[in-house]
Amino acid sequence: MSNTALLDRPTTTTTRHLRAVTGPVPTIRRTTAPAQPSTPAPAPTAALPVGTAPRGFALYVGIDEAKAAASGVSLGVLVDALRRTLAELAPNAETYATVALAPVGSGGRDVDVVRLALHEPSAVARAKQQEPDEDERTPAGVVVDISRKRVLIDGESAAFTFKEFELLQYLVLREGRTIERAELVSSLWQGAGEDDVPGERTIDVHVRRLRAKLGRYEDIVRTVRGVGYRFDRHADVVIRYGHGSPSPDRF
Repeated sequence: MSNTALLDRPTTTTTRHLRAVTGPVPTIRRTTAPAQPSTPAPAPTAALPVGTAPRGFALYVGIDEAKAAASGVSLGVLVDALRRTLAELAPNAETYATVALAPVGSGGRDVDVVRLALHEPSAVARAKQQEPDEDERTPAGVVVDISRKRVLIDGESAAFTFKEFELLQYLVLREGRTIERAELVSSLWQGAGEDDVPGERTIDVHVRRLRAKLGRYEDIVRTVRGVGYRFDRHADVVIRYGHGSPSPDRF
C-alpha cells in the first residue's frame, strides 16, 4: 500500500486527534501555582533594653475555685493541663506555678487581683498611682516608714540623721528582742575603719539623741539595763514595710 493511500484513509484515532487539534483554541492564561502554607513568621519582638534577652514569659490567669468548679475543673486541673500542653509543644521548657492569694471578698477583675498579688510591675505601678497620698492618711503617733527611710511624728517628718534612722530601724525589725550594744556597733558600723567605729557607750549617746527627737514617744525605745535596747510593739507606732513586701532585713 502506498504512502498516499495511508494519508487518504486516516484511522479513527488519528481523526479524533486532528479534531482536538483543529478545534477552537482556548485562551491561554498564565497562572501561578497556589502558595504553599508556610510557617508563620514570629511576631516582632518589642525593643529590648540593651544587654537583655527574653528568658521566658508569665501567663496570669484570673479565676477562683468557684468559677473553676462551675466549669467542671479546679485550679490544680488547669495548672496540670497547661503544663502538659507546654510539655508537648516545648519539652525543654521549665515551668513554675504559684497561686495568687487575696483577702476573701476582694473586688476588681480576677486577673488584675492576680497580677497585683504576684507583683507584676505594671500592675504595682498602677496601684501606686491610684492610692491616695500616704501623708494625707497618716495617723497620729510615730510612723516608721522602712520603704522611704523616714520617720513621721504626728504627721510631721522628723529630722533623723541616717545613722539615727538605721538605729531605730534595726530595733524595729527585731521587735521584742533585746539587742546588745556590741551587736549594734558591729552591725551598724560594719565595714567602717577602726577610727570610725564608736565604743559601746557611744551607742548610748545615739539613743539619747534618738529619744529626744521622738519627743513624747521616746519610750518606744526601751533600755534593758546592763544589756542593751529593745523595741516592743506599741499602740502609737505604725510600721510601713512597702507595697506588699516586708523589708528584706526583717526576720
